[in-house]
Amino acid sequence: MLISRRTRLSLRAIALLYLLLLLLLPVAVVFIKTFEHGFSVAWGWMTTPAAISALWLSLVMAIIAVPLNTVFGVGAALILVRRRGRMAALLDALVDLPFLVSPVIVGLALTLVYGIHGWVGTFFSDRGVRIIYAVPGMALATIFVSLPFVVREVAPVLAEVGDEQEQAAATLGATSWQTFWRITLPSMRWGLAYGVILSTARALGEIGAVLVVSSLIAGSTLTLPLLVYQRDSQLGSGSITAAYAAATELAVISLVVLLVMTALSPRRQEVS
Repeated sequence: MLISRRTRLSLRAIALLYLLLLLLLPVAVVFIKTFEHGFSVAWGWMTTPAAISALWLSLVMAIIAVPLNTVFGVGAALILVRRRGRMAALLDALVDLPFLVSPVIVGLALTLVYGIHGWVGTFFSDRGVRIIYAVPGMALATIFVSLPFVVREVAPVLAEVGDEQEQAAATLGATSWQTFWRITLPSMRWGLAYGVILSTARALGEIGAVLVVSSLIAGSTLTLPLLVYQRDSQLGSGSITAAYAAATELAVISLVVLLVMTALSPRRQEVS
């Protein structure tokens, strides 16, 4: 079906307008509001002890969640692509669960399981271990919501590459670990890198599930997205500027992630 030049230009204009209204304009407003009182004021809000602690805790959440989800994602992708059967089909369905379930429900479910009066929460609370309204619960929520990305990026790459080289290596006497490190892992490296970046972005920006299981204490259980939420809920012009300053930090992190994803995209397409 041939599309006229006028139709193509109209579709492009609509797409650009859509992106402008929903993405570029809101981000631009955040930056404008952040620096409307001067850079020093914005920088002051970005470098408060609460803001620095929130940024650090967000990074800690990513440092905990991303490596665990990377290991799980690679293993799950190998099972989905290299194995067949009911267990693989069940795993394939469960991997998409974080996409289907609201993050707020995830936080509530974690509270019911790991809370003080939860199914297993009593076991931990009796031993002085606090999970919900503490960093461990926030880490669990972050792990859950960022779980699918590595799997969904690595699995198509493995399916496209196939297992002929792995079979040849096994025929030549290579062990399973040698085959994985020298053949399987290099073949999926760009898909893996893309999945890790997406998982990191999700972990850094998560708020819904983490909000439910956090005690919202500055310097303790307040991540950067939660700091934006907390400052935005306060009254006064200063708190609004503070919220925009924290939002700008998140926006800058998102832009860095976007640049890295853009840089990796050509290599990822070459592999697939």
